[in-house]
Amino acid sequence: MAERTQTGYNICREILDEGTVDEMAERTNSKTEKVKKSLRCSGSQLKSCLLGSVPVLSWLPRYPIRENGLGDLVSGISVGIMQLPQGMAYALLASVPPVYGLFSSFYPVLIYFIFGTSKHISIGTFAVMSVMIGGVTERLAPESNFMIWNNVSNSSIVDTISRDAERVRVAAALTFLSGLFQILLGLIQFGFVVTYLSEPLVRGYTTAAAIHVIVSQLKYAFGVRPHRHSGPFSLIFTLLEVFYLIPQTNIGTLVVSIITITALSLAKELNAYLHKKLPVPIPVELIAIIIATVVSWQVNLKQSYGVDIVGEIPSGLQPPVFPVTSLFVQVIGDAFALSVVGYGITISLGRIFAMKYGYKVDSNQELFALGLSNSIGGIFQCFAVSCSMSRSMVQESTGGKTQVAGALSAVVILFITLWIGPFFEDLPKAVLSSIVYVNLHGMMKQFMDIPALWKSNRVDMVVWLGTFILTVLFNPDMGLAASIGFSMLTVIIRTQLPRYSLLGQVPNTDIYRPLEDYSQVKQVPEILIFRSSATLYFANAEMYQNALGKKSGIDITKILSAKKKLEAKRKKHEKKNAKKAAKQNAVNMEGEPEREEQNNVAIIEVDLKPNPSFPRAIVLDLSPVNFLDTVGVKTLCNIRRDYGEVGIEVVLAGCQTGVVDNLQTGGFLNNKVTKSCLFSTVHDAVLHCQSNRPNNHKKDITATHF
Repeated sequence: MAERTQTGYNICREILDEGTVDEMAERTNSKTEKVKKSLRCSGSQLKSCLLGSVPVLSWLPRYPIRENGLGDLVSGISVGIMQLPQGMAYALLASVPPVYGLFSSFYPVLIYFIFGTSKHISIGTFAVMSVMIGGVTERLAPESNFMIWNNVSNSSIVDTISRDAERVRVAAALTFLSGLFQILLGLIQFGFVVTYLSEPLVRGYTTAAAIHVIVSQLKYAFGVRPHRHSGPFSLIFTLLEVFYLIPQTNIGTLVVSIITITALSLAKELNAYLHKKLPVPIPVELIAIIIATVVSWQVNLKQSYGVDIVGEIPSGLQPPVFPVTSLFVQVIGDAFALSVVGYGITISLGRIFAMKYGYKVDSNQELFALGLSNSIGGIFQCFAVSCSMSRSMVQESTGGKTQVAGALSAVVILFITLWIGPFFEDLPKAVLSSIVYVNLHGMMKQFMDIPALWKSNRVDMVVWLGTFILTVLFNPDMGLAASIGFSMLTVIIRTQLPRYSLLGQVPNTDIYRPLEDYSQVKQVPEILIFRSSATLYFANAEMYQNALGKKSGIDITKILSAKKKLEAKRKKHEKKNAKKAAKQNAVNMEGEPEREEQNNVAIIEVDLKPNPSFPRAIVLDLSPVNFLDTVGVKTLCNIRRDYGEVGIEVVLAGCQTGVVDNLQTGGFLNNKVTKSCLFSTVHDAVLHCQSNRPNNHKKDITATHF
């Protein structure tokens, strides 16, 4: 191996503390400047704000038709064809009639086309969102509320028309409110909330939600009617009841499910095998619902075998209706969970494509665009949407380069809704549930994350498993809150278990590394350099002090306690001597013969030099610290005061600008303690301590003994 060429350099400068650096660099009040800049309004800023809020105005006038037109056209038609079966299937998950899945694949897509910033994601129905909505619609509009008496059969039956109408109203109110949450969060620039949804959390959550989807579709696959369960462990109760009802399985429905799942799975594998040779994927789902509809119509599956079918599909679009506001109070918690989940999935996938193709996705604008899609969609009786991984991959692989492909897919859905929809009235619901099962194949592969995370990062694996278990045991909305709490708990635990190190100097350099990790790193004589790997705040402030005492070998509490006892004893002795002197003076004033007594004046020599086993100075390396709260500032004040009382100088190094501001506002810096004890680098702090050697002198203290 060729030796690496090393270039040497020398720097000659004075030791710089933070005050000197501020003067040399002429620090400005950046916060004030930012506020002033944000309040300015010019023509260019207004134009930039308008184009940022409505991105389509910036790219559509410059749309290169020759370069992107054909790819977007093919992609739009392909995605539109996929939207048809998926929209109808995911409507079943949301417990609303299938036609509302088509509406949800039309209006929100057009809104996102205008306001979205991702070029490749496909907005529309999504399994995880649909099953969350289904939980709410079935909870607020259960079948038990719509039982009517049938005089023909002399039994109670479900009024499906009234039930479906009420569930549509619940879904619309839920969708509208979740959209409002997303708009408000986007307006206040709250897009960073997605940072609390780490990739292991999102993948564990979507995998668990897929399990909920699978269980919720078992009733369509087996043709049974289990009671709806809600609350914690509802999935387990539903699964047990489905097993109990297996003897009542409708054989016709089960056969349809098995044939459809088998055919779709084989066709998907064929698509994957031929994807490089085919210009566009084979629309296997569309072919499946066409064949199933024709067979159901010819064989009359509903009448002959009792197979449940889609039923009436009205043609045309629904007029806009404002959601029922009285439902908002009942769905507000679910709406917020829905808004966070939908946004988290959308921005995660959007960033993947943006990184791949070299453009930027605005997280706050995505939040605003998705909020408008859902809120306006709620007015048109849509249910909440997000982006779909499978459709997005098709949109990208078939040549889609912009959201023009998404708009064209909406046109395809519009055509189907206006003229073709009623032809699918005889489609068995088992076929739609089978489409859902096959599309969950990709999510099931996420179980392979577990061994991968075991090798790379076991804390992330714990987050993945914790999220999965919590979401499976609870509903997806409660599971999300519990999962975020669990994820934050792992962060807190890690900040409370930082690594504390003593640093030493790499010979002949200004580089400092932990002594325990390097054999050639040497401790600087009489100077102790201490560093924590985490920030310093209320949760670990006491641990920071304890670790410093342990690493330095100085029990500062014990030393100060002993010092205070000696000080108290000295004061007590002085007070006793003072009383004796006062009494003697009183006796002398009464005329008694004076006793010739020599006042013994003792000269006590007190050595102010610290204990030679102690370091002369302690350097606290705060470079990993990104903020200090009041407890953290107080901790540093106490350390500087306590160690200063035993003659050990304490200085800080590597403070970020925000940390210096925290020290200023927290009271660490004052008239007595200035920025001269703060240094930009550890090396500056070490050189300062080495040059600031105290004079070893002795001070005379006179005491009178009687």
